[in-house]
Amino acid sequence: MQAPVAYLVVPSLAHNKAGHSEHNGRVTAIGEALASVPGIELALQLPPAAPATAAQVTAVHSARYLAQLTAAVKKVPPRVADPSTYLQSGSLQCALDAAGSAIAALDAVLDGRARTAFSVARPPGHHAVADRAMGFCFFNSVAIAAHHAQQNGRARVLIFDFDVHHGNGTQDLFYTDPSVLFVSTHQDHLYPNSGALEETGAAAGAGCTINLPLPAGAGDTALLQAVERVLRPAALRFAPDVLLVSAGFDAHWRDPLASLQMTCSGYHQLAASLQSLAHDVCGGRLAFLLEGGYDVPALSSSVANVFRALLGQPAHDPFGTATASAPEPDCSSLFSAARQLHNL
Repeated sequence: MQAPVAYLVVPSLAHNKAGHSEHNGRVTAIGEALASVPGIELALQLPPAAPATAAQVTAVHSARYLAQLTAAVKKVPPRVADPSTYLQSGSLQCALDAAGSAIAALDAVLDGRARTAFSVARPPGHHAVADRAMGFCFFNSVAIAAHHAQQNGRARVLIFDFDVHHGNGTQDLFYTDPSVLFVSTHQDHLYPNSGALEETGAAAGAGCTINLPLPAGAGDTALLQAVERVLRPAALRFAPDVLLVSAGFDAHWRDPLASLQMTCSGYHQLAASLQSLAHDVCGGRLAFLLEGGYDVPALSSSVANVFRALLGQPAHDPFGTATASAPEPDCSSLFSAARQLHNL
């Protein structure tokens, strides 16, 4: 019997730095929150995944970069070039485990064990480029999963990234690739300062990158309109075989690293919209991979609300909207510009 959702929870305890935004308590809290989701017993909890292999990693990253990381974790102290990304002796193994968990979640969807899957794993991946760590990320798990899907007969992959920070690594890795459609919503003029509307792909991949840089203060309305006005028509035209989602929850209004206004209820609606879209364009094949989210209570509740949506349960939002929030800015002109630019 097919499960409504399959999932793994991988806190990567050996990769943890006190006081850093990206710590192992993020995923531990999510695991605790999932235990209270109604119907969670209907979900398929997957066994621990095998770590990503060198071949799977180097389908995306350079062999030299993998060798550099392997050597770096043996040094005292370990360090990488990116100042925002800490490295410890156990970090490499945790990054391999996170990438392997993304593959395992996707496999549960591809082989029919589940309708949807969620890899609740860290460290995140969408900032990692081919040859270096960046923005808390070592290996680009969603890109590794996309290649895995293609190696298993799913030639056309749609990646939707709703993290508040632009997924620059994912964009770079597929910028000239017409077999991957990358669509990103993110806060404009925020780290890593990429993802302009005009960045649309190059060479054979021209038109296969769609960026929607949202103004500060945008929230539930903007994200849901982005899905319906831009992502949906682009997906219908692209006709993907699978939908992968870089699921960052740092657009929540409580998050300390950004200034969008998403709510836990908004993430519930967003997940339901993506589930509907996957049903319409790719036979329901949908996999979520955890990226950011740094206010732990908001993060855990937001992820729990995604599961509530996937399981057909109503939303439960303990935080509501920001108490001092201003009205959302009107993003209609942005979506109209994107539709015109991409002939949607």
